[in-house]
Amino acid sequence: MKSKDKIIIIAEAGVNHNASMEMARRMVREAAKAGADYVKFQTAVPEFVISSIAPKAAYQKETTGECESQLDMCRAIHLPLDAYAELAGLCREEGIGFMSTPFDLVSIDTLSLLGMDYWKIPSGEITNLPYLRKIASKGGRVIMSTGMSNIVEISTAVDILVEGGIKRENIYLLHCNTQYPTPYCDVNLFAMDSLRKLDVGGVGYSDHTLGIEVPIAAAALGAKIIEKHFTLDKNLPGPDHRASLEPAELAAMVKAVRHIEEAVGTLEKHVTDSERPNIEVARKSIVAARPIAKGEVFTEDNITVKRPGNGISPMEWDNVIGKCAIKDFPYDSLIEL
Repeated sequence: MKSKDKIIIIAEAGVNHNASMEMARRMVREAAKAGADYVKFQTAVPEFVISSIAPKAAYQKETTGECESQLDMCRAIHLPLDAYAELAGLCREEGIGFMSTPFDLVSIDTLSLLGMDYWKIPSGEITNLPYLRKIASKGGRVIMSTGMSNIVEISTAVDILVEGGIKRENIYLLHCNTQYPTPYCDVNLFAMDSLRKLDVGGVGYSDHTLGIEVPIAAAALGAKIIEKHFTLDKNLPGPDHRASLEPAELAAMVKAVRHIEEAVGTLEKHVTDSERPNIEVARKSIVAARPIAKGEVFTEDNITVKRPGNGISPMEWDNVIGKCAIKDFPYDSLIEL
């Protein structure tokens, strides 16, 4: 992690550049402008990832039609392997971290030369043993999404990475649901607690819901990493644009997560510096309910409780009752003993 406390925000560009380097460059700049820590792409040689008989997902058919195959769809939206070195360099210029998710073994080798801070494993590769071993052989830190997986499959994948040489504390698990968009009833943010029990370096959330509410809630529940798809325009053709944020929405999400990051605080309940001056204003003291003469005994009839709170606390009420006034007390004046 970049720091113990800072939530890492990943702006998932994915394939929303539609194989246009000009759009990909713009996405890098927009992600940096929005305040994200990383912009992440998806790297693949489609022929090494998808067979000619692989069907499209239902959401892909809805967004891109049924005429072309999943393979042809991916051919049309992926950048060539030599594009990612330029994007990594642009990220350095713009002051944002570069990441890309490899979907095949050749892509892993290509990205290994670009000095990424983290490997990102997508949900679909959790049951891909050769892939997991290849990632593990590269070393470093790993962020793994866990959509479509049960806890046994996730634990097994973690063990494979550890056996391959990745330190357990360098593995970060992202809870997610891989439906685009994810119905709110299927988000199940509390599942992050199950991932924490696997004793990894940290737990986060990769979001595919519409809007920004759920990733903000994940931040409040202790997510250390937030990943969210974004696009330059939701109306662009392609499978993922509709379930993505536009740049202004991404910036709003980043701002909200940063606010929540500050707000969650610690387990300790204490008086904060900002509210301390209000104690005198909002709390109460024991005051004279009517004029009280010196020597008069304090009773429930001649004293009461009112603001401000810079006198005797009402918690001392029983100690004040029955005492004698040391001087004359005008109406509404603070009682002194």
